[in-house]
Amino acid sequence: MSNALDRLLRGLGDAVFPPVCVHCKTIVETEVTLGQSPAAVGGFRHLCSRCVTQLDFVRPPHCTTCGSPFFGEIEGERICQHCDGLHPAFREGRTAVLFKGPARALVIELKYHRGLHVLSDIEEVFRRSAHVLELARGAVIVPVPLHPRKERERGYNQTELLAGILARAAGSEARVEALLQRVVDTATQTAFDRRSRMANLKNAFALARGASLNPSQHYLLVDDVFTTGSTLNSCALALRRAGGLNLDVVTFGHG
Repeated sequence: MSNALDRLLRGLGDAVFPPVCVHCKTIVETEVTLGQSPAAVGGFRHLCSRCVTQLDFVRPPHCTTCGSPFFGEIEGERICQHCDGLHPAFREGRTAVLFKGPARALVIELKYHRGLHVLSDIEEVFRRSAHVLELARGAVIVPVPLHPRKERERGYNQTELLAGILARAAGSEARVEALLQRVVDTATQTAFDRRSRMANLKNAFALARGASLNPSQHYLLVDDVFTTGSTLNSCALALRRAGGLNLDVVTFGHG
């Protein structure tokens, strides 16, 4: 299908079924460019203009481990109370937005409602997060893997999709490599505290079959949300054991 035909069909679809904001459920206003399909105002197709203003973008200064923002003047070590006791196996963590409101709605739509359409809006968020793109440029971007059973049930690994759009937004030779596999089908982490999560995830990740790491290469672990950091840290330990010493992490949301 040509790009022109694709734009025409999308435009007809938007005219008959206007896009609805995934957060507040109102119609998303679009602007029409002659000869092209309607485009969401401001680059967002599935968040209305009001909800876009509610996205809480993270800007420096922030915690160097999880990316949680600091407010006011900061002196000394930039590690937040949230990360006390984590002992990260990675160097630095950054996040694009706080995981609440419209940002949370985007992730929920993607993870639990097969909402692949919201990837364009998530990419727009990444494009507006200069400090995240800075870390991603030139990196090998490694998505946190799902267990094969969970991926079969969902139909895709949402983190692998996030890694792909982050690489595209970053450009500059950033690329995605699935270097890890999840070898233990762990219970859901939702109800666990950090200590329980770490125990639950012990040895849950391993280097993917046939994968190898270059100690001089910059690797960037990517996940959807930074909660306690247990999943990312478990992945980071697996990469470090395999020689990935130049290692940072990025998440779409924090909270």
